[in-house]
Amino acid sequence: MKIAIIDYGMGNIHSVAKAIQVCGVEPVITNNKDQISKADKLILPGVGAFDDAMLELKKLDLVSVIQEQVKCKKPFLGICLGMQLLLESSQEAKVSKGLGILGGQVVKFSSTGGIKIPHMGWNDCKVVDKKCLLLSGINDNDQVYFCHSYYPEPSDKTVIAATCDYGVEFSCVICKDNVYGVQFHPEKSQTVGLKIIKNFIGLC
Repeated sequence: MKIAIIDYGMGNIHSVAKAIQVCGVEPVITNNKDQISKADKLILPGVGAFDDAMLELKKLDLVSVIQEQVKCKKPFLGICLGMQLLLESSQEAKVSKGLGILGGQVVKFSSTGGIKIPHMGWNDCKVVDKKCLLLSGINDNDQVYFCHSYYPEPSDKTVIAATCDYGVEFSCVICKDNVYGVQFHPEKSQTVGLKIIKNFIGLC
């Protein structure tokens, strides 16, 4: 089984790779379109700004190959910014649209409630879709590690598999067919995060 971590210069690439290795699989870190196409599963990590990320994906000519592989029903996992890029647009972006794999937009936390931005640290992951295979064995009060100022707001609420409360209840896991996204960092979420990664590795 080949798991490709898409490397476009933005993300905790090596931390994600290490977590996958701990789960017993040697991933391929690549921005090569042929390697991405030949992989069995794809992971799109991401840290930073929405516009910068889309610019790098376009420079590397990776937008179409990502969209094509998703259409081929290949298991796909977006992490943090990588999850946000799955949507159509972001309030953070001044130029770029998202990958448009899922409908909806990415919105910024409001500081009017006195919350600190970015949302950084451990918080609960509340499972709302018990059938989501990515969350098999994950409980409502399990905590995961976040670091973000924006969060995804999908237009189709049925894709929301888990939520988190930080001044507002937001989508922290999305699940639609072969497409999965997590707003937190599973590679930094210790036992719970490794369980989620193992679940992704085990997807048929």
